[in-house]
Amino acid sequence: MKIDLTPDIRLARRRDWRAVGEITAEAFRDDPVNRYLFGTAEGVRAAMMTLARHVYVPVGESFLIEGKGATMWVPPGAAPKFGLWAQLGFAMGQLRHGSKGAMKRALHAAGLMEKHHPDTPHMYLFSIGTTASARGKGVGKALLKPVLEACDRAGMPAYLENSNPANHGFYSAHGFEKITEFPVGPEGPPMAPMWREARAPS
Repeated sequence: MKIDLTPDIRLARRRDWRAVGEITAEAFRDDPVNRYLFGTAEGVRAAMMTLARHVYVPVGESFLIEGKGATMWVPPGAAPKFGLWAQLGFAMGQLRHGSKGAMKRALHAAGLMEKHHPDTPHMYLFSIGTTASARGKGVGKALLKPVLEACDRAGMPAYLENSNPANHGFYSAHGFEKITEFPVGPEGPPMAPMWREARAPS
């Protein structure tokens, strides 16, 4: 699937995992689900850095607007692997920076996410985030637009899990519809999977 990027957006390479991870960590530091899972802002950062380095940047399609925003997508047919190095890095990061029980909560939530993940081929948006200084300036919209336009040309649906109810309007405005909702743990906040059918190109 060909994605036509604007000049300010570039495909993130393996060496860009730090930039992707740092932007994502800043964006999600106060996210309800991630703060429940990891307990601290540093725990959230450790998780996002590991996931960017070992899971999503290497196998997916991650995009950057330098110093402003980043996305981590997984195209249909790709299979992100939470391999040994990822597991070790994740565990060490949570032992050092997460709150008690972070690994247990994260594994439980990951199982729920996998259970609800659709089998139909789709583009999967694992994360989209902007730095604090870039919020409200259209960066998120700019990052989403070329990928969703490519999805429309290819007739490809898109899927995400919304971990913050405050973002529902943003995703809805781009054609995503909530398909269900589940708590990520006992007394945990809700996660809301959302699905977007491809639109006929205008």
